[in-house]
Amino acid sequence: MHREVFATFDRLCREHGAGGVVFEIGATGSDDALLCLPALAGSVRRFGINLASQTATHGLEIIVGNANEMATVPDASIDTVLCNSVLEHDARFWLTLAEVRRVLRPGGLFLVGVPGYSERHRAGWLIRLLSRLLPASLPLGRSLQGKAASTPTLVVHHYPRDYYRFGRDAIGDVFLAEMDIVTIEEILTPPRFIAVARQR
Repeated sequence: MHREVFATFDRLCREHGAGGVVFEIGATGSDDALLCLPALAGSVRRFGINLASQTATHGLEIIVGNANEMATVPDASIDTVLCNSVLEHDARFWLTLAEVRRVLRPGGLFLVGVPGYSERHRAGWLIRLLSRLLPASLPLGRSLQGKAASTPTLVVHHYPRDYYRFGRDAIGDVFLAEMDIVTIEEILTPPRFIAVARQR
């Protein structure tokens, strides 16, 4: 996990009081797993789910299973759900999101991170300017016009599949539907979105 992503999740957990019973979708036993965030050190319980068997370290419990159907996790039993760099690999991510809503207690927090695309583009102004100066009849002009009309996104990274990239609207209107949105932050280039919402 990129250190800025880890640091942003840690800060957001501190700022919004994450803790209690904490559950991570796509949990691993590595030191940079979200369950190992310093902000969550005092949590009552930290556990998660992963499609593949994981070596449980740091006293974490990791269930082998599909987050599309988490029958072993009771309704309204989780205080904080974490999910990072998972939904783009989930062919039916909407089922996972429905499970998140089911297992979160009222007032519980959902923190989610995904690779995305956005209107913010650090070099975008220069590309747009050059695309207007160079005629489209030139190969470089055509290439720049195409770049000016696009947005950077994270490269395909198969784990085992890679299906989606998401925009801010998808996060707010789909991921966090029926929840109270606390914040949606955009970091890095290509962009990553990290959002926080509270269960109603």
